[in-house]
Amino acid sequence: MMELDHPVRTGMSWPLFFSSLRVQLLLCLLVGVVLPIFLYFQNNLSALADNRAAWNSSLAAALATIAGVIAIRKLAEFPGTIGASYIFPSFAASYGVAMAVILLVRAPYSGTLLSISFAFNLIARFAIGAMEKRGNQGVYFLVPGGDIDRIRSDMGVASVVLDQPILPNIPDAAIVADLHHDHTPDWERAFAVAALNGIGVYHYKHVWEAQTGKVRIEHLSENSFGSLIPSNSYAKTKRAVDIALTLAVLPLLLVPLLLTAFLIRMDSPGSIFFTQERIGYRGRSFRVLKFRTMRDHALETREEVDSVRDAITRHGDDRITRIGRFLRRTRIDELPQIVNILRGEMSWIGPRPEARPLSEWYEREIPFYSYRHIVRPGITGWAQVNQGHVAGISEVHDKLRFDFYYIKNFSMWIDLVVLFKTVLVVIRGFGAK
Repeated sequence: MMELDHPVRTGMSWPLFFSSLRVQLLLCLLVGVVLPIFLYFQNNLSALADNRAAWNSSLAAALATIAGVIAIRKLAEFPGTIGASYIFPSFAASYGVAMAVILLVRAPYSGTLLSISFAFNLIARFAIGAMEKRGNQGVYFLVPGGDIDRIRSDMGVASVVLDQPILPNIPDAAIVADLHHDHTPDWERAFAVAALNGIGVYHYKHVWEAQTGKVRIEHLSENSFGSLIPSNSYAKTKRAVDIALTLAVLPLLLVPLLLTAFLIRMDSPGSIFFTQERIGYRGRSFRVLKFRTMRDHALETREEVDSVRDAITRHGDDRITRIGRFLRRTRIDELPQIVNILRGEMSWIGPRPEARPLSEWYEREIPFYSYRHIVRPGITGWAQVNQGHVAGISEVHDKLRFDFYYIKNFSMWIDLVVLFKTVLVVIRGFGAK
């Protein structure tokens, strides 16, 4: 420990150095753009002046590098994510967009130069990832008072209780307190000095959310913009992307959809589709459309369900058909909901829409539950990629914490995390029932 009036940080460690966004951008631009140019022209940079294709490719590579590095940084900020897992997808997406723009404007380009740049950027960013500071290597120092004890068992990381208002003298330390509590002047002074010395001071709820990817369901909490209303500009952009993406993939999905319908018909008697009343965007009810995965006489094919428990598929549910288990594991049963997307009832990504009995039960239990409907429900969502299938009332309550976390952090970045994680979920079959 160290007294309050002593400095805490005397230098920057190498892991912290490589964690800097500016350092990462500079290194990737040098290794992923400048070095490939030298190699491509074999140190004869005078040839670059008259080579329009190389100029276009170099500019595209630089922009793609910047976009890729920033995307990796943003995606890794969300709980349960590993930055290295987003290196290839982020650079693949940024270089893909760059290539699409080049082809769209019919500008000359060098595929070789872009390929070398892409490969070198992957190497550089993976090397940086091996050296940068890991997200959960620090120790949390908990300040007594208020509701701080409520999260001690849920931290999931090393934590120490501070008995006196003195600062920790170890690398990557962070102070966690209930900042809404009326602390003594000595503690308030300690918080200020800690911030001046570069030690993070965090409200306990923010730390809990960052560690779990959930929010505590106690009362409504403003989002990062200081408002209960998610970004309207992003909501409009997302809606446009939903429509464009749906129209783009619809021709590609037509044959798989017809084949799935045929297999369902051959596997068991009954209808191909299943519809159910759900509560969606702004509290409006709608009929969700899915492929049938249960026997036709089972509860799933009813248009109405009678209770909260009837609205939940149980573990090892014997109502599920043979083909139904495969459809659920791969999430193919959700694909007919592209119709709901085109109608404006759903999005590709968002909280899953709940059946009316479950939604009405939550309305009675949680006064602000209706706030969940402030964004469009989705085919896949933050809860689905983190929690998996829900089979009990207690799990449903936990799922709601994930949903509110998504709404609070509503942005392109969390949608990209959900998108990448959904691919892994489909491959691994995580959470399917």
